[in-house]
Amino acid sequence: MSVGLIALLDDVAAIAKLAASSLDDVMAQGGRAAAKASGVVIDDAAVTPQYVMGFHPARELPIVGRIALGSLRNKLLILLPIFLLLVSVAPWVITPLVMLGGGYLCYEGAEKALEWLRPGASPQAGPAATQPGEARVIEDQRVAGAIRTDLILSAEIMAITVASMPEAGFWMRAAVLALVGIAFTVLVYGAVAMIVKADDIGLALASRPPGPFGTPARVFGRAVVRGMPGLLKLLSVAGTLAMLWVGGGIILHGLEELGFGALSHALHALAHGIGAAEAAISAVFGLLLGLVLVALHHLLAGITRRDLPASATPPR
Repeated sequence: MSVGLIALLDDVAAIAKLAASSLDDVMAQGGRAAAKASGVVIDDAAVTPQYVMGFHPARELPIVGRIALGSLRNKLLILLPIFLLLVSVAPWVITPLVMLGGGYLCYEGAEKALEWLRPGASPQAGPAATQPGEARVIEDQRVAGAIRTDLILSAEIMAITVASMPEAGFWMRAAVLALVGIAFTVLVYGAVAMIVKADDIGLALASRPPGPFGTPARVFGRAVVRGMPGLLKLLSVAGTLAMLWVGGGIILHGLEELGFGALSHALHALAHGIGAAEAAISAVFGLLLGLVLVALHHLLAGITRRDLPASATPPR
């Protein structure tokens, strides 16, 4: 074998090792970002099924698919270039942006916690229309609303991802953001698809004829149908707690980075003193901050409504 060919093979092997090392780095960075963004992901999976409520079962998966494609566009075509530009031009703005998203998580978590105290107060998507043309219009509205909501949640995921790798280079950031964006979209909307079709799968299994394999399938199918409402409630509770924990932790960590770490240190000392997990302390802080933000929102909304002239007040 010629010396030139051996040298070429050595170069190829070195490039392969470098590529493998870079892939490992991307996966590791993506894993750290995924852990920090868990609250957003769980909440997204818990909230999205409401957008397909009331539609014909044949339209459920197409609607989820349309929302998933919109989510990918949000992450890869809108948010990824924006965050890469911000990191290159104004990296100092990332921490405030992440904290803003953390405040949003605390607000949403507190709103949901308050809904638990007011049964029936949570807004529902409402039934879909029965006329084909009207149903299509309502479907388009639902999908557009879901994609707008996803844009906010996706922005928080991307901001957390960028903030989790301050020393990474441009291409590493781009690769990790793309990986996280695609992986989270597949994870969330794959889970949503399974959730919205679980009832149909359960009913199909419960309808099987008795027999050696039919009887266990019928039992399992009935269990799935009975268990879905409880699973959705559990997801909602888990999503809310995760939002409060992640949101509170983001705010405390951001305050430390901005030089205001006294509150964070005091809460860490409190957690150590009472033997509580720091995640629990972050969740309590997130709930209290969220309640303050909810109160401020309602106060400002009330002031705005009072300041509107009578002619500008929308009819009820």
